[in-house]
Amino acid sequence: MQIINLEAGMPSTIDAMTTLNNRLYAVRATGVRTVKIIHGYGSTGRGGTIRKACRQKLLEYRRRHVIKDLCAGERFGPFDEEGRRLAALCPEVRSDSDWGRHNDGVTVVLFK
Repeated sequence: MQIINLEAGMPSTIDAMTTLNNRLYAVRATGVRTVKIIHGYGSTGRGGTIRKACRQKLLEYRRRHVIKDLCAGERFGPFDEEGRRLAALCPEVRSDSDWGRHNDGVTVVLFK
């Protein structure tokens, strides 16, 4: 699984979304099936702006069929329907270090 780290260097939300767009299309072009996006949770304890913007953008990408599916880190595991659905489509995600850890700071994306 490829990793896109949006929180490296503490970018602004706009810069992080530019990175997300550019890196997501670049990774997709390589034929990789899944990518883990590290967006962090935010320092306020309520979820940061990068996390919210990232997930909103990914939902848009899913609607536009740029990506097949996504799974929020807090649902990425065997005890949630979203995690099980992703693992059924791509069983190798079960070997990721965040599988079952309820990590709010990541989102996993599945390409077509």
